[in-house]
Amino acid sequence: MSSSFFRVSTANLFDSSVRNLGTRQKTLSDLQENLTSGKRVVRPSDDPVAAAQAERALTRISRIQTEQRALEVQRNAIGLAESTLGDAVGLVQEMRTLMVGAGGGALNNADRQTYAKQIESLQEQLRGVINRKDTNGMPLLGALGSALEPFAGPLAGSPDYLFAGLPGQAASNGTSIATTVDGHAALMFDPRRDGVYQAGVGTVSSSSNLGTSAVTPIDRSLITGNDYRIDFTAVGPGATPGTSSATYTITNTTTGAVSAPVTVPDYPSNKPAAIAVTGVPGLSLSVNGNPAAGDSVTLKPSASLMSSIDSAVNGIANATNSTQAAQAVGQALAHMDAGLERLSNIRGYAGELLNRADRITGDQEKRSIQLEADRSRAEDLDMLKGISDFQNANTGLEAALKSYAQVQRLSLFNYING
Repeated sequence: MSSSFFRVSTANLFDSSVRNLGTRQKTLSDLQENLTSGKRVVRPSDDPVAAAQAERALTRISRIQTEQRALEVQRNAIGLAESTLGDAVGLVQEMRTLMVGAGGGALNNADRQTYAKQIESLQEQLRGVINRKDTNGMPLLGALGSALEPFAGPLAGSPDYLFAGLPGQAASNGTSIATTVDGHAALMFDPRRDGVYQAGVGTVSSSSNLGTSAVTPIDRSLITGNDYRIDFTAVGPGATPGTSSATYTITNTTTGAVSAPVTVPDYPSNKPAAIAVTGVPGLSLSVNGNPAAGDSVTLKPSASLMSSIDSAVNGIANATNSTQAAQAVGQALAHMDAGLERLSNIRGYAGELLNRADRITGDQEKRSIQLEADRSRAEDLDMLKGISDFQNANTGLEAALKSYAQVQRLSLFNYING
């Protein structure tokens, strides 16, 4: 049986012990740093892959936080827009109530002018509401434009109003919503979409009681958006005693086309009649009273809710009898109803944008939680394992120090001198 003998010098033994002590102290120091910071990866060199994963997660979390701050600004702006539309709905409803009162048959001219002044006052408030701005000075109902005052008017020589912005609704995406709503869709009328027409009466006699009913759409697909004029060309006795007949033509004043004459026979001549007018594409109305040859009714699409209110105020204030007042009120109520429908639709859209913002916030919070979990798995320290490793390393260092103290006494000279 062979044996091998190795000679280990005292200096080599000391160097090995010191090197092991340094290694254990470095390990203990690193573990202490991990415990203090609560991280397994304190610097990228500890674990390059985990450090990169943690950095990507932190970058995405930071981007989500930025998007959420922007979304909060957008949410506040849309909240103000929704509130603004609610204020506008309330004012229009108040005006509608006053218009119903202004149509009372027992009112005199002074009473109707009082109603007109009240409606005009509410209209001034409405003008301020629809041009309201957000905290950054941008109009809440500016649609795609940046006009400081999107609704301007009435225009010179016309009751119409101008929308100075760019019609349309800004798009939203998965992380943001629009900051404005489409005021054009809320307050401006489209003849083909809304069928809102204003009827005006021209008579050959100042004592005429001619009026019209509200113009109502019956087939929006046929509405052209052109202007029309209904001319009564002949009025005479009807086939039955005590009745009258009337003939009218319809002129498209936009294109100049004139329809064939239409005769309405046998309507009562001793009391106001309601003559249904046919031939205006997509629209229906009745002429009230007994027309005379030369009388006319003009039809023009109403450009906006504000211009319809102006027409109603003028019609109520200038009505000389209950028939004219009833005509103005009837048309005004039809226009108010169409306007309220538009305002309510856009207000509902603003409410949906707020709901969308809430959904985006919920989704972003879930993503943040997931990303934080990814970051934690990549770089955070398991505290129980960390404490256990630290205690083991500390015990090992203490053992190494004690063994080193024993090694220091292992010298041949100690025995020779002893």
